[in-house]
Amino acid sequence: MTMHQAPRDMRGIVAVRADAGGDPRAIFAELQTAFAAFRDEHAAQIGDLRKGLDDVVRVEKVDRINADVGKLQSALDTAVSDIAALKLGGAGGSDDKVKDAEYTDAFRAHFRKGDVKAALNKGAADEGGYLAPVEWDRTITDQLVQVSPMRSIAAVQQISTAGFTKLFNARGTTSGWVGENAARPQTGTPTFGSLTYTTGEIYANPAATQQMLDDAAVNLEAWLSGEVELEFAYQEGIAFVSGNGTNKPNGLLTYAAGAANAAAHPWGAIPQVDAAATTAIDPDELIDLVYDLPTEFSTGARFIMNRTTQAEVRKLKDSDGRYLWQPSYQAGEPATLLMYPITEMPAMPSIAAGAIPIAFGDFRRGYLIVDRVGVRVLRDPFTNKPYVHFYTTKRVGGGLLNPEVLRLFKMAAA
Repeated sequence: MTMHQAPRDMRGIVAVRADAGGDPRAIFAELQTAFAAFRDEHAAQIGDLRKGLDDVVRVEKVDRINADVGKLQSALDTAVSDIAALKLGGAGGSDDKVKDAEYTDAFRAHFRKGDVKAALNKGAADEGGYLAPVEWDRTITDQLVQVSPMRSIAAVQQISTAGFTKLFNARGTTSGWVGENAARPQTGTPTFGSLTYTTGEIYANPAATQQMLDDAAVNLEAWLSGEVELEFAYQEGIAFVSGNGTNKPNGLLTYAAGAANAAAHPWGAIPQVDAAATTAIDPDELIDLVYDLPTEFSTGARFIMNRTTQAEVRKLKDSDGRYLWQPSYQAGEPATLLMYPITEMPAMPSIAAGAIPIAFGDFRRGYLIVDRVGVRVLRDPFTNKPYVHFYTTKRVGGGLLNPEVLRLFKMAAA
């Protein structure tokens, strides 16, 4: 068997994956090979079932290949994101010159020794919390866009106050037909509703020994931003999907019918399409989900779901025997479902009775993330000697922007 042949067992795929490294082109080639193997084995499995045969070995093989396809697609997405993040971070040249060099130098000195220069007081709070340099703050934000799935697809609003209030036209305008000389009575006037997006505080508290800070030849800002990125992305990923709004964003799923924020938005809850079964998805139900979204909102639409749900959806076919899920056709493109992109969202629920495992729509018009400007860093060398902690905080909020551009897919209750 060569790399370009569809492997008949998992050893071939695993061997190919071992040679992939982080090259998106190599991973992409292996993804195509693995998906071809999945199609062959899944077709054979369905053929066995139609003959009344139940081959446990084949079932396990299909599940293993299915899982490997998911890992390869995830690896491809990650590799492409890493490349994009490197581009955001800069690759040299005049554009990479730090624009707030004096403040950045003071910030670095404060990292190591706690020395405070006058420049460091720019925007600083009296209690000793120092705002990070603009360039460093921007770098963290750029990295979060790559790592936090919802940030990469939702609308983001920078604010400089504790919250953000948006007005919504609740409509109500009426009209009528009249003759040339007929009276024109007053018609209905539209009303407005509002929704306030408040921020909660998210934090990370990485530590380093004082000796490491004294002797470090590494880029301390890059090290700290990496620690912050991982922690913030993890916490945000959960909050943007299911956060209860208490010191955190209001998650997307809290605006479903019957959920805590179902009546919070002036335009109502997010419409949903219900599945007939508790743990099984019918292909026609996903087609109904897509076509339930009005045409004018479908241009920027995509699916979000976790990897477990993708593994189940990957087995679904239309009436002509074609798989609804398709892998990336070229490096840099996401996998698709019914021709729409899929964004893997780990915080989405898995398929279960009463759960909402899939959402569909234009999330850039449907969900709003609000960022309170500025990352705050408090240097703490006292609490846990000999470690110096860098207590880093950022205020973030989020909530539903427009329920009309989104749809939820809900499994039947038990």
